[in-house]
Amino acid sequence: MDAFTAGLLQRIKATESDLTRARDEGDDFLVEVELGELDDLHRLAAEHGVEVGVSGV
Repeated sequence: MDAFTAGLLQRIKATESDLTRARDEGDDFLVEVELGELDDLHRLAAEHGVEVGVSGV
């Protein structure tokens, strides 16, 4: 796995964790921010052929 792929997957994992925390805290604004970030990261992964496992977040 190259550095780009590893970094991208780590960012996705961190964003999913932040999203879970925001949901648990009831922070609707932060949930929307994290969902937008996650969408962007998944789009970037798709553009570069990086397969992302389904997390259920």
